[in-house]
Amino acid sequence: MNPNYCVIMAGGIGSRFWPFSRNERPKQFLDFFGTGRSLLQLTFDRFRHLVPAENILIVSNTIYKDLILEQLPEIKPSQILLEPNRRNTAPCIAYAVNRIKAIEENANIIVAPSDHLILQEYEFIDTLKTGLDFIEKNDALLTLGMKPTRPETGYGYIQVSEGKTNLRKVKTFTEKPNAELAQVFYESGEFVWNSGIFLWNLKAIDKAFSELLPAVATKFEAGKDIFNTAEEQDFIDNMYQSCPNISIDYGILEKADNVHVLCSDFGWSDLGTWGSLYDISTKDENANVTLKSNSTFYQSKGNIVVLPENKLAVIQDLEGYIVAESDNVLMICKMKDEQNIRQFVNDADVKFKGKYN
Repeated sequence: MNPNYCVIMAGGIGSRFWPFSRNERPKQFLDFFGTGRSLLQLTFDRFRHLVPAENILIVSNTIYKDLILEQLPEIKPSQILLEPNRRNTAPCIAYAVNRIKAIEENANIIVAPSDHLILQEYEFIDTLKTGLDFIEKNDALLTLGMKPTRPETGYGYIQVSEGKTNLRKVKTFTEKPNAELAQVFYESGEFVWNSGIFLWNLKAIDKAFSELLPAVATKFEAGKDIFNTAEEQDFIDNMYQSCPNISIDYGILEKADNVHVLCSDFGWSDLGTWGSLYDISTKDENANVTLKSNSTFYQSKGNIVVLPENKLAVIQDLEGYIVAESDNVLMICKMKDEQNIRQFVNDADVKFKGKYN
C-alpha cells in the first residue's frame, strides 16, 4: 500500500473573488483561465503525480459534495470529508489526519489548498519529492516557503534560519504585514512567503495536535473507533459545531519547535484576490488583462476585465480597475480598494436578501 496521502482543503467561499465566486459555486470550482479545468481539478491533477487517486482526500463543506463528485469522477464519495460548519484549517486537518490514521498509521501527508496556481509543475513535483523524503525520515512539520518577488501585504511570512540548503528551521511566523514591514521583510532576505502547503508524517502531526492543540485533539479522539465507518458522518455532524475555530498556523505551527521550511521557487500564486490574479496574468502593451472574454481599451491601463465568454467590454479612461461580471452581477471597482469587496458582498446580502450571493 502506498503510504503517501494528500489532503486538499476545498471548503472556502472565496468572497474576495465576488461576483465570479458565489456561495453555490466558489472559486475553487471555477475555470479562471479557459483551460477547461477548475482550480480544484488542476490541484487534483497535480497531486496525482505523487499520490494515488484513492489516497487523495477532499475536505469541504457539506453543500459542495455533489459539485466535487461532478468535477472529480475519479474519486469515491468516501474520499470527500464533509464539514457541517466552517471551523478554519486546524479542525479541517485534524479531521483528515484522524481519517487517515484509521487506514494507514505510517502515512506521509501533504496538505494543500484547492485554489493555488502553480506555473512550474515539474519543479513543484520535485520540491514535494524532496519534502516527502524529509518528513518520512524526520519527526518534523514542514511547510513550503516561497521566495518573495515583491513586498506583498496579502501573504503571511516565515523567517528562516541561516543555512546552506533549502531546508531550514523556522524562526518565526508573521501574519500579513503592513506595507512598511513587508518592505523590510522583502529586503532582508531572511523571509519567505508562507504558501499554506504542508507536509508531515502522521505520527508527527498527531503528536503535535495532542500536545499543542488538545482542545481539538480530544474532540476527534472521542471518535477514534468511528472513523472510516458508516457512523463517521453522524459523529462529525454532532461534534463539529463545538470544535474551536482556529488555524493550523496559530494553533500548532507558531508553537511547535520542530517546524522546518523548504524554501522553494516554482511560480506559485495564492489566488486569493483579483489583484493576485492580475499579477500572474498575461498583459497587453498597456498592462491590461482580459480573461475569458474580449475587450478593447481606450486611454486605459492596468485594468483586469473578466466577463462571460464571447462578451465584449469597451473600456475608456479607466486605470487600475476591476471589471467583473458573472451571472446577474456586474462589479466595477478600483483594484487598490479590493479589500472592500467583502463589504460589497455583505451590503448586497442585506439590501437584496441574499439574491446576489
